[in-house]
Amino acid sequence: MTDIARNLAAIRARIAEACARANRDPASVTLVAVSKTHPAEAVLEALAAGQTVFGENRVQEAQQKFPSLRPAHPTLRLHLIGALQTNKARDAVRVADVIESLDRPKLAAALAASIRKEGRTPELLVQVNTGDEPQKAGIPRAEAGAFLRACREEHGLAISGLMCIPPVGADPRPHFAWLAELAAKHGLRTLSMGMSADYEIAIAEGATLVRVGTAIFGHRDYPPAAA
Repeated sequence: MTDIARNLAAIRARIAEACARANRDPASVTLVAVSKTHPAEAVLEALAAGQTVFGENRVQEAQQKFPSLRPAHPTLRLHLIGALQTNKARDAVRVADVIESLDRPKLAAALAASIRKEGRTPELLVQVNTGDEPQKAGIPRAEAGAFLRACREEHGLAISGLMCIPPVGADPRPHFAWLAELAAKHGLRTLSMGMSADYEIAIAEGATLVRVGTAIFGHRDYPPAAA
């Protein structure tokens, strides 16, 4: 068994335990293995261990890794979880099964146009900036309800759920609980919340997707910034 396989087994066990504590069916929580910056070989190790759902931050990296893997792994599903530039919307629609970072009107319009052109409809999640942090992507809390309605009514987008990343160092519980309440208010069943450090808390608050990277693949080696 590889390190990645062992890590996946341990995380799946912890997800099952968290679900038991919350009186939830473990099948109601999907593990998204965040493979950003890790090579395709690491993804292949995870696939061999039965993991089929992956997350990437950047469209370009997703394009480099995943299209070649799909023919041999037809159940593979790719989530784009990073901030998405409007000019990358069409590429995102082509490569992703789920886009979790819809967060502004211009992106909604670009995704709607791309879906029409490509004839392909990935699931869409609205990212909410639950901490209203100026440096972070996501629609502000106060604008989230109106934005959801605009996505549906003005752009004709089928929104599947919500995503958030609570502020670093803050108690994530109130952020997760607030997002779950917003989802219930708008009839949304998918909640992407919780990462390596807090996914068990997120499960207790109703997460249906948990995004785990470091605990599966190890620490990331980011490329040096351009001079």
